[in-house]
Amino acid sequence: MPIVEGLSFAYVLHELPPGRLPFRRWRWELWHGPRLEAAGWRLSERDAQRALRTHASRVGHRIFGLGEAAPDPGTPDFRPGAAVRVRAGAVAFALVPRQLERPDPLATLI
Repeated sequence: MPIVEGLSFAYVLHELPPGRLPFRRWRWELWHGPRLEAAGWRLSERDAQRALRTHASRVGHRIFGLGEAAPDPGTPDFRPGAAVRVRAGAVAFALVPRQLERPDPLATLI
């Protein structure tokens, strides 16, 4: 089966501040260029990472007109802020932290 390479998505993954609810929540966002493809929150960091990988897989397959395929369930967890490679069916993609993708606007002033 041929593999489509070179696709990358930006992501944001962070813990939400405590609120009225007595449990921790993790917010995630999936970006492809300037477009927000998916966003949500989960009760655990692991579930938020799984949601990122699943939605990135769906979007990647949709971009190339392929049927959906779930990411490999054996994909290890990653630390928020790390760039990771994921292979899901016929699509391989990178998840890159969004803050690493954009240049710092203040860096040009220094």
